[in-house]
Amino acid sequence: MKLLILGGTRFLGRHLAEAAVAAGHDLTLFHRGRTNPGVIPGTGEILGDRDGGLGVLRGHSWDAVIDTCGYVPRVVRQSVAEIEAGLYVFASTISVYADYGVLGITEESPRKQPPPEEERTEEVTPETYGWLKALCEDEMPERSLVVRPCILAGPHDYTDRFTWWLRQVEKGGEVVAPGRPGRPVQVLDVRDLAVWLLGMVERGRTGIFNTTGPDRPLTMGEMLETLRRATGSDATFVWREPEPDAEIPFWIPEEKNGFHTIDSRKARAEGLVCRPLLRTALDTLDSV
Repeated sequence: MKLLILGGTRFLGRHLAEAAVAAGHDLTLFHRGRTNPGVIPGTGEILGDRDGGLGVLRGHSWDAVIDTCGYVPRVVRQSVAEIEAGLYVFASTISVYADYGVLGITEESPRKQPPPEEERTEEVTPETYGWLKALCEDEMPERSLVVRPCILAGPHDYTDRFTWWLRQVEKGGEVVAPGRPGRPVQVLDVRDLAVWLLGMVERGRTGIFNTTGPDRPLTMGEMLETLRRATGSDATFVWREPEPDAEIPFWIPEEKNGFHTIDSRKARAEGLVCRPLLRTALDTLDSV
C-alpha cells in the first residue's frame, strides 16, 4: 500500500513507520524536520508545516493517510480537504469522553462538549485537549478510522508518564504510591497499537475504536510491582491519597475511575492483542 504518515518520527508515528516499512509498504512521512529526521530508513520524507503548508503534497495520492499529530480542528480540516487519500486515519484519545464517573465507557458514550464559539481557543492544555480532539474527530471524512488510545507506553516514549514511574521505582527505597493498590489502571504498549492499526488500514476498516490495554484488568499495585521486577529495585510502596488536584501519572480521583476502565472489546474483536506489561517495561528501560 501507498501510505502517508503525518508526523511519523516519534513515539506512535515512529512505531507505525517502522511497522509499515517492515511490512513492505510504500511509506512517506510528512513532517517539519525538527524531530528525528531520517530516523526511519526506507521511507520517503516530505518536509513542511501542516498548518498552511500542505501545498507540497499536491499532485500526490495515497491509499491511506495516518494523522498522528492532529490537535487543532482548523488544521485537521485543512489536511482532510487537501490530502488525496482513500482512507483517513486519525489518532484521537480517550480524553474525548465527558463523564469518567461511568465505568466501562464505550465508543458511543457522550463526548466532551466545547465551550461557546467565542470562548474557544487553539491552545492545547489539559483543560482543552479533550474537546479539541473531539472537534478534530468531527472533521473526519466518510471513509475514516478513528482510534482512541489510553495512556501509551513503550520504547522512545517522550510523554514521561510510564517512564516517570519507571524512574521512581528504579531509584529503590520508599516510593510514595497514589491512592490504593487496587485502583484500576490501563496502559497500552505503543507497538501493539501500531501493529493493530496498520492491520486495520491494510483491511480497509473504518469506524471508531477504543484501544486500551492490557488484555486483562490491571491495578496500580500490579503495575508498580511489575516495574519493580523490571528494574530489579528494592522499592517499597507507601500508599497515600494525593490532593484532588495533584498531577501524578496514572492517578485520578476515585470518582473518575472510568478513565481507567474504558471498554475496548470492539478493537479486540478486530484483533488487538497486548504483550505482557513486563516486556513493555523491560524494552522501555532499554530505550532510555
